[in-house]
Amino acid sequence: MERLVQLLDDLDDFVAAIFLLGERIRARLMSLLAILALLALQAGGIILAIAQPPLALALASMLFVSLLYRSATAAHEPLEIA
Repeated sequence: MERLVQLLDDLDDFVAAIFLLGERIRARLMSLLAILALLALQAGGIILAIAQPPLALALASMLFVSLLYRSATAAHEPLEIA
């Protein structure tokens, strides 16, 4: 009976190791996809700036204003004066 318990424990360890390996692979693929998405976004911005400069300027201005608004309205903790 003890051998069966040991075998099941070894099987459980093996399955956990396989899932951990799968998690590593998934994390690497997600990082790769994020990098590819950022590169595609940058390439699209460059192509837009070359093809339609006024549209690119308007888009960049809207993005800048939205980032300023978010930073101005975000909750901040009060500064501690020591």
